[in-house]
Amino acid sequence: MKNIVVLISGRGSNFEAILRASREENWEADGLRIAAVISNRPEALGLEKAREAGIEAVALDHKAYPTREAFEAKLAEAVDRYDPAVIVLAGFMRILTEGFVNRYEGRILNIHPALLPLFPGLDTHRRAIEAGCRVHGSTVHFVSAVLDGGAIIGQSVVKILPSDTPETLAARLLPFEHKIYPRCVRAVALGEVRLEDGCARMTDEVAERLAVLS
Repeated sequence: MKNIVVLISGRGSNFEAILRASREENWEADGLRIAAVISNRPEALGLEKAREAGIEAVALDHKAYPTREAFEAKLAEAVDRYDPAVIVLAGFMRILTEGFVNRYEGRILNIHPALLPLFPGLDTHRRAIEAGCRVHGSTVHFVSAVLDGGAIIGQSVVKILPSDTPETLAARLLPFEHKIYPRCVRAVALGEVRLEDGCARMTDEVAERLAVLS
């Protein structure tokens, strides 16, 4: 069985989407399971959701550690207990150090609310509207030492309407984020997508599945 470990900081809506897909698509038949959910905030609502689903929930309060490196050493210890095929950042609100990222190179995934390489960082919906973009989206990528700079695995795309505000655009995009992220997690866990020479390698058939258009 290949294990998936999810890192969260809050309510975990992307975790819920991945959990829902794993059940509806019977990932266990493919040898995949969500083994644990780990949060840097003990009060994170996603921990309770994990417990309700029968998934191990681990709280590691980053405030209890004197340095970022000390916290990440404990986090790595917790992650390694599950020998994960994939580590999923699902609203994990900590910037990971290069040392941590390199330790799990090719196994850490994140989703960013923009069509990378456009608009890395914050306020992506507002920036896309102000730039006059006609489309916007989300990108699942391998995590690298460069913020929002890892190899692209999959993307979802929605139209930007003249009446859109950052809030309406974010709301319309969210269901598509919840479609693309589970697909990418499953594909990486099954070895259908691999990180090679800084690029995400996959077949045309897999690439078709990892593009979601509104």
